[in-house]
Amino acid sequence: MTEQQRRPTLIDVAKAAGVSRALVSIVMRDAPGASEATRDKVLEAARELGYRPDTRARLLRSSRTKLLGLSFSSSQPFHAEIVDAAYAEAAAKGYEVALSAVANGRPETRAIEALLDFGSEALILISPTLSNQSLTRYASHVPVVSLLRENVGDLVDSVSSDDNAGIRMAVGYLAALGHRQIVHVDGGTAISAAQRRAAFHTEMLRHGLKPVTVPGGPSEEDGLRAGQLLQLDMPSAAIAFNDRCALGLMESLRANGLHVPNDVSVLGYDDSQFARLSYVQLSSISQDAPLLAAAAVDRAVDRIEGNQPPAHVIRTPHLVKRKTTARPRQSSLPGDQSRHQPSEG
Repeated sequence: MTEQQRRPTLIDVAKAAGVSRALVSIVMRDAPGASEATRDKVLEAARELGYRPDTRARLLRSSRTKLLGLSFSSSQPFHAEIVDAAYAEAAAKGYEVALSAVANGRPETRAIEALLDFGSEALILISPTLSNQSLTRYASHVPVVSLLRENVGDLVDSVSSDDNAGIRMAVGYLAALGHRQIVHVDGGTAISAAQRRAAFHTEMLRHGLKPVTVPGGPSEEDGLRAGQLLQLDMPSAAIAFNDRCALGLMESLRANGLHVPNDVSVLGYDDSQFARLSYVQLSSISQDAPLLAAAAVDRAVDRIEGNQPPAHVIRTPHLVKRKTTARPRQSSLPGDQSRHQPSEG
């Protein structure tokens, strides 16, 4: 084992002092946010362990790093598309991007703290799940941009897609095709799920249709389970929470002998790389990953380089028509009330 590997870490000091890693980082950076008693306890633990701060990291923190920290979920392919676009936009502005994944066994707080340890001058958090209070606490140290979630308080920037507009397009498109029995396979507790669920209910009523919501989620497995729930009362069309959910739903329909779109039209959300595959060709609501990424990088850089207050940017999505949506069979056209709806949203 090398000397570098044997050196105590921030985590070692945190365990010895009985505090969080974030507090140890605050003390070592001599930043505000820790009481005198906590500082004394952390410094004493560091002395006993022989902890020595990384001089290179200290130098980075004392000067411009031109580094944007970006956290994302390793389980969400759409996040990867945003990451790709963020690299290009940051490079165009003379910045680099540091990535930190939120994954099983690696909570969001750890991902964020790693980005701060890298010397990130601003944080871009894709679909953050932390409380507004926690996000505000991080924003007291560096600018924080929440991407895909807008309800983050007044001290945190946000860049999001207009879910109301997206669902309005989805319902309007299917209704214009002649669909009257439309269900929404929702996103469960995922970010944006509640907004899309509420928007679906509003838009269906606006079209004089009965809003029906089926429990779902953000993964293919969630779509598969939702497909089984639909077997008792099959709609003519379904709007899935996202493209992954739509793929699972389509597989469930296929396994039960149904054809998309002849029997059921399926519309996804995100317009991810899965939707664009030649053998899938999923109709979807596009959130424009490159434009969202560009807007988030712009906000982060503007906050770093200027004195602008936090702002909330909302972009309008658009509909991409492919091969999984079509006019309904005659039995599903206006006037057919033979099918009983499975559940109401």
